[in-house]
Amino acid sequence: MTAKHGFVLISIISTLLILLISQYWSPMYWALVVVLPVILLGIYDILQKPHTILRIYPVIGHVRYLFESVRPEIQQYFVESDINGTPINREFRSLVYQRAKGNNDTRPFGTQFDVYRNGYEWVNHSLNPKVITNHHPRVIFGGPHCKQPYAASPLNISAMSFGALSKNAISALNKAAKRGAFYHNTGEGGISPYHLVGGADLVWQIGTGYFGCRDEWGNFDADKFAERATYDVVKMVEIKLSQGAKPGHGGILPVAKLTQEIADIRHVPMGQDVISPPAHSVFDSPVGLLEFVEKLRKLSGMKPVGFKLCVGSTVEFLSIVKAMLETGITPDFITVDGGEGGTGAAPIELTNSVGTPLRDGLIFVNNALIGTGLRDRIRIIASGKALSAFHMVRLMALGADTVNAARAMMFALGCIQSRSCNTDLCPTGVATQNPARFKALDIEHKSKRVANYHAAMIENLLELIAVAGLESLEQLEPRHINRRVSGTNVKNYSELYPSISCNCLLTESSIPPVWQSGWKQATATAW
Repeated sequence: MTAKHGFVLISIISTLLILLISQYWSPMYWALVVVLPVILLGIYDILQKPHTILRIYPVIGHVRYLFESVRPEIQQYFVESDINGTPINREFRSLVYQRAKGNNDTRPFGTQFDVYRNGYEWVNHSLNPKVITNHHPRVIFGGPHCKQPYAASPLNISAMSFGALSKNAISALNKAAKRGAFYHNTGEGGISPYHLVGGADLVWQIGTGYFGCRDEWGNFDADKFAERATYDVVKMVEIKLSQGAKPGHGGILPVAKLTQEIADIRHVPMGQDVISPPAHSVFDSPVGLLEFVEKLRKLSGMKPVGFKLCVGSTVEFLSIVKAMLETGITPDFITVDGGEGGTGAAPIELTNSVGTPLRDGLIFVNNALIGTGLRDRIRIIASGKALSAFHMVRLMALGADTVNAARAMMFALGCIQSRSCNTDLCPTGVATQNPARFKALDIEHKSKRVANYHAAMIENLLELIAVAGLESLEQLEPRHINRRVSGTNVKNYSELYPSISCNCLLTESSIPPVWQSGWKQATATAW
């Protein structure tokens, strides 16, 4: 029993005992002894640090934890699914919470999914499992033009801006990344002081608003960029072309969450929603994009530079690939975001009905690079609803080198998915700029939880690799993952998602039939 539970139990017992004795006391004393334990409990809730909800909602916040305590029995009635049909239910949220707290995350009674339902997936195990000796695997980012390569963790913090998240949440994430040796993507809101507080490795995301590197008219400012990009903690730069939750639409920071500090960091005016343009003003063609990649690479001191997108028109992406071939300029990485990705604010039509789902986009990008012989020069980062180690293995089997997570990291911070991110009323202090709320989020305690979650994920990722009879992440292939297609029909990923052959797109006679139309339409000089 924890100290908190003991205190609550003592308060309840004291109240009951006093009630029994109170029949001999006057009504005034009776009222006092009933109220006093509640007051003491409220004081304790405010002073404790692990539970942000109790600090913001003392006493009544215990109702939420009462329901949480019976969640294993009722979780089956609260199932959600992502676009690909993957269960994202309370079981997975509970998994993140338990790993973040450092608790035992094992489950009784075995598999909790219907293994005979269509879409059920699993990894093949080996009768000769391996013993993993490298418990801290790294993935090297940096192509042939890069002079400052970066060794990244297989799992990192996805893009979340200061503004969308509170200063305490950003600070906690940054300290966690430093503690666990993984990187922290700044999001498109620029590098804030809270991205620097822990000294963690940063990936600086540059969006269409050029926040943190823009002039007074909103245009890209090379001098401001170079000043920040050469910070030692900035390890890579990511150009954001589109975001899975709202592709084709600029980022949105509602005016309710805009403070003077955020306005100063982003160089935007107060009193209105901060909406990024839907497209970049620096370039308007695939060649222009790659020239911008090369420009940022030089301005940053030849650090790895890449771009992020949710795949839309496949012809447009093939145009970028053709531009790589014609110019000889390649990004060091491409981040593939899924249409199922999360956001703090977006129109519902864009959230639900625009953008290619992650697995489909990842497969396409991976094949496009293989078919042009560019895959070995470019790393692929996958971003979209990865909550468990199996989710990571599944994405890596389809071509991802590393995985970015946002939702899971927020859960580790204490997010309860109240979906009030756009109202500034987040009950856990994660996605709010209200001091009365975000100050209740204890930075040190939450940073440890995020680091715990990351460590547990890497440990379980390596265990899955070992179970499959592999010695490293690089050996993972599509054939290791199976899916029940229908009834007794089971296929592995290599059958479901066949890979095209290396360099096949470079010779007209070897282009696969399904690729011929798109490849012919693609041009390096226009989208």
